[in-house]
Amino acid sequence: MMLSAESRLQFTPDLNICRILNGMWQVSGGHGRINPQAAIESMFKYVDAGFTTWDLADHYGPAEDFIGEFRRQLAATRGKEALSQVQAFTKWVPRPGKMTKKFVEENIDISLRRMDVESLDLMQFHWWEYLDKNYLDALKYMAELQTEGKIKHLALTNFDTEHLQIITEAGIKIVSNQVQFSLVDRRPEVNMIKFCQQHDIKLFTYGSLCGGFLSEKYLGKPKPRSFDLTTVSLRKYKNMIDGWGGWELFQELLSTLKEIADKHGVSISNVAVRSILDQPAVGGVIVGARLGIAEHIEDNAKIFSLNLDAEDSDRINTISQKSRDLYQVIGDCGDEYRK
Repeated sequence: MMLSAESRLQFTPDLNICRILNGMWQVSGGHGRINPQAAIESMFKYVDAGFTTWDLADHYGPAEDFIGEFRRQLAATRGKEALSQVQAFTKWVPRPGKMTKKFVEENIDISLRRMDVESLDLMQFHWWEYLDKNYLDALKYMAELQTEGKIKHLALTNFDTEHLQIITEAGIKIVSNQVQFSLVDRRPEVNMIKFCQQHDIKLFTYGSLCGGFLSEKYLGKPKPRSFDLTTVSLRKYKNMIDGWGGWELFQELLSTLKEIADKHGVSISNVAVRSILDQPAVGGVIVGARLGIAEHIEDNAKIFSLNLDAEDSDRINTISQKSRDLYQVIGDCGDEYRK
């Protein structure tokens, strides 16, 4: 099985990526025990199937180390040139406070060492406290490290439109912002997409499957109780569903998605991901990979041959119109982390 050309995006002049990114939050704990050897074997399966792009972070447990070990095994078994086929996007999430070039560089060096790379493909920066303006210093120093070759591209995670604009106007070139975006959480449609289109910034989206809730598994099922929510993701996205409109409306969404999925011969998850991939400014959707535990490689591959039509979108929008406006409830993208 190889993915179609439609699965690829020329994200930057030097980075050609898969539009479904393998999310590594799942190896950080809270999603079941991960066996490192099984995880690396699983990574080979993903890359061989065409899913060559990884999304991770400095704080996702052993994720950066897994990338380093995978790269060493890939080079050893297939030659150094095979490394150019894999893209790994990490994050840096420092505690707010004074930023010095030395501090920034030391942290970037840790990721370089753990991932066993000379230059980071994409460094996605997150900052917890907008009132602390030191984030601009951190980004300025990262831009210097970019010039020095330690970072190829600078990006953000969970920044709202207002602060994305401040950073852009400060002359810092940002290529992407990672935000939550799903058929439940459509906040990027309010301001973020338009700004990104104007400034040639791509969105990488997470939560597009609501931690697994947007699947056949929950169709027609009673509202889960707290002890049914066995992973961090399920607890997080159950809260989003409650804020959006509750379990009954969510069931209505699932049954509509099931009808659309049946019409196209795909799964509910495929429809949920395709809907977000089709949105303007979206470069890719991050789908969590529980390495060595559960694989959805074949199912995810179907997304690239799925074409949703206007009728499908209309049916989904009809349900969205019954929900609460999460932009009013929570605020712009990323605001849930800064309340």
